[in-house]
Amino acid sequence: MSSSSQIRVQPQRIMVRGTNWIGDAVMTTPALSALRAHYPEAEIVMLANPLVAELFRVHPAVDRVMVYDRKGRHRGLGGFLTMVSELRREKFDLAVLLQNAIEAALLAFVARIPSRAGYTTDGRRLLLTAPVTVTPEDKKRHHTDYYLELLRRLGIEGGDGRLCLTISGDEQSWADDVLGCERVIAVNPGAAYGSAKRWLPERFAEVADQLAERYQARILLTGGPGEKEIGRDIAAAMKHDVINMVGQTTVRQMMALLANSSLLVTNDSGPMHVASAFDIPIVAVFGSTDHTTTCPASERVRIVRKETDCAPCLLRQCPTDHRCMTAIEASDVIEAACELLDKP
Repeated sequence: MSSSSQIRVQPQRIMVRGTNWIGDAVMTTPALSALRAHYPEAEIVMLANPLVAELFRVHPAVDRVMVYDRKGRHRGLGGFLTMVSELRREKFDLAVLLQNAIEAALLAFVARIPSRAGYTTDGRRLLLTAPVTVTPEDKKRHHTDYYLELLRRLGIEGGDGRLCLTISGDEQSWADDVLGCERVIAVNPGAAYGSAKRWLPERFAEVADQLAERYQARILLTGGPGEKEIGRDIAAAMKHDVINMVGQTTVRQMMALLANSSLLVTNDSGPMHVASAFDIPIVAVFGSTDHTTTCPASERVRIVRKETDCAPCLLRQCPTDHRCMTAIEASDVIEAACELLDKP
């Protein structure tokens, strides 16, 4: 039996503590839409780390963002207290803690936000005024439903339950300039969480070449600054020219590029969820992670995975032979991509 709490204030100013990973943050967007629908007149402010904050610079459920930079100006105890001071000045009525860490609850408590709602994870029940107990069933939910369920038990419902990201007109124009008028198939070969989530670069290259040939498409490589070497290896192994944007874009530029792609071939990653929010067809390669809780929340998805005795292990690095990924052939991914691209 799950416990429910009610928000006992009619908030005018709401602080939402966002999650720390881009993919998780995208999966909170249905919950954000529900919050906006339930409190249409309130100001909703997203508090997030620098990367995640970029997702919400332009978003219909968020009025503005505050950046919590724990690696920069908010580092250490002094930085924590600086963030507390910034939050106190805002005079928020309600904190909705989508992040599960005790620090999120402590921050809202010390900042004297009078109503503090969130799951009772990480031993933080006593810091919350509207605690919601996590059940074993909750831990099995898809992440989008996990965050929606938090709001449901708080008496907050609304929205359409769909993922939502938006780009500006200027960002759309920038993407048009980069991509031109060609059909674009995006390939995202990295994964920020760790190497265990990454399929083999040479197989990404084989898939990209065959899809470029079959569909007369231009290949776009996307990824973060730490994945530049992977991007270079794939581009060098390919016969076709590519638009290699790995490590060359901001978060919002990455969003604009994916929003204008015909297909994304990817590991389980933040960009995978970004593409899903723009309803882009996705072929997602899964190995070490659990596709039942973190697969793209979209109907236009093909999950490619192989049953192994050790997956999903949820580890950052594979301690053995990476069999969950090496078992997946390029032909498996090409077949899945063709199923999506050949659909009328």
